[in-house]
Amino acid sequence: MLLTVGAIVLTGLRNEYFDSKVYHGAVQYWFRDGGMVYDFLRPGTPYGFTYPPFAGLVMAPMAYLPILAVAILATLATVGTTVLLVKWLGGSIVKRIGFGAAVCLALLFEPVRETITFGQVNTLLLTLVTADMLFGVARGRKWAGVGIGLAVAIKLTPGVFILYLLVTRRWRALATAIGSAAGATLLAGALFPDESREFWTSALWDTNRVGLLYYLSNQSERGLLARLPIETVESTVWLVCVLATLTAWGWRVFRSPDDVVGGLALTGVLGCLISPVTWIHHCVWLLPALIRCIDYGRPYLGISAYVVMTSHLTWWWEKRPRPPLELLGANIYVWFSLALLFWTPLGTRRSSEIHETDKIIA
Repeated sequence: MLLTVGAIVLTGLRNEYFDSKVYHGAVQYWFRDGGMVYDFLRPGTPYGFTYPPFAGLVMAPMAYLPILAVAILATLATVGTTVLLVKWLGGSIVKRIGFGAAVCLALLFEPVRETITFGQVNTLLLTLVTADMLFGVARGRKWAGVGIGLAVAIKLTPGVFILYLLVTRRWRALATAIGSAAGATLLAGALFPDESREFWTSALWDTNRVGLLYYLSNQSERGLLARLPIETVESTVWLVCVLATLTAWGWRVFRSPDDVVGGLALTGVLGCLISPVTWIHHCVWLLPALIRCIDYGRPYLGISAYVVMTSHLTWWWEKRPRPPLELLGANIYVWFSLALLFWTPLGTRRSSEIHETDKIIA
C-alpha cells in the first residue's frame, strides 16, 4: 500500500497539492494576517477559497502549519479514509482479492489519485456521510443525520443527502441533518459575521472563483453541455437535465427506502451529475456505486467504469479539438454516471447485512 501511495504522489506531481495551497494561503491570510478570506486569491491564479466559513473554521489549524505538513496530513487523511471506506463497503470484493489489494485498487481510482495530488477533502466528506448513513440512518439512531449536516456545512454539495432523507421520509434524521447544518453555519456566522455575509451574498454566486465550466475536468451534466455549441440555451437545457435526473433518482430511491447502502451509492452519483461543477477528483462519490455494481449483479458496469475512469483516457481530450469522438471521450465520467444512475442495483442490501458491517468494524 505504501508503494501505491508513493507512486500516486510521484506520478501526480503535476497537481502540486494545488487545492491544499489555496486552503493554506486563504486561512493564513484570514487567521494570521487579518484579511477577508474571500478576498484571497492564490498568486498568479483566479482561484480562492470557495467553501462556507464553517469550513474555514475547521481548516484553521492549517494557518499555523507549513504547507509541507499540510500536504502530508492531507495525503494521510485521504489514505486513511479510503481504508475505512473499503472496510465498510468492500463486501465480497475484499473476500475475493484481499483487503490490501482492494485498498490499493481504491487508491488507484483516478478521482482518489486526484484527491491526493490536489490535497483535496473529498474522501473525508464521503467518509463522514458514509458513517452517518451506515451507522446512524440505517439503524434509526437518534443522532442520525449529524454527519450529513456537518458535511453540508463544510461544503454545500453533500446537501443531496438531505434530499435523500426527505424522499425516503426519514423525518427525524432529516430534521437532525438540517439542524446540524444550520447550527454549524450559525456558529460560523456568530464568530465571523463579515465572512459569512460575504460568502452568502457574494462569493457563493461568483462562478469565476471555481474555474471554467467547459474545462474537461468538469464531469457534470453542466460541464458536458458547456462543451457543446449551445451557449444560448445551455442554462435552460441544464435545468431540464437536472429535473430529469432528480426524477429518475427520486423514483428509484423512493421504491427502495430500506436499502440505505444503495441509497448512499445512488445519491453520490446524483450529486456528481447535477452539481454545476464536478471536477474529476469530486467523483470519489462514485466509488460506492462502483463497489455496489461489482458486489450485486452488475460487475461488467462496475469493472468497466473503474477501468476506464482509472485509465486517464479522458485527458486525451484536454486540449480541444480532438474530433470525432470528443462527445464520448471528453465526457466519460458523465456517461458512466448516467449508467450508474439507472443500473446501480437497489433493494438488495438487507438490514442483516448492514449488521454484519458492525461485526467487521468491531
